Amino acid sequence: MIYSILVQAQTPGGSGLTTQLLFMGALVAVFYFFMIRPQQKKAKDQKKFTEEIKKGDYVVTIGGLHGRIAEIEDDTFIIEVERGGRLKYSKSSVSMEATKAAAGKKSTTA
Repeated sequence: MIYSILVQAQTPGGSGLTTQLLFMGALVAVFYFFMIRPQQKKAKDQKKFTEEIKKGDYVVTIGGLHGRIAEIEDDTFIIEVERGGRLKYSKSSVSMEATKAAAGKKSTTA
């Protein structure tokens, strides 16, 4: 009696395993294309931007400081802010170029 119930509970042909594997594969593909790949592209673009920073560029730091690059050293730079203030920052703290930030702000308000 119990054996016959167990036999009836099994799916014929083992298609349940194939369906589960296809579902898991589709789930991995969705995670890759919608989460992992865009993050990798963003990190690559950010690295390229920090390598291309030059003296005179207007930038925005991650903390929100706006200023002009006055001097560049190996992995740091000095930002000149209003009234001649000069602050030393790491290159990794730059978020974006200020002109791009202003353009992004205008496009969201329009």
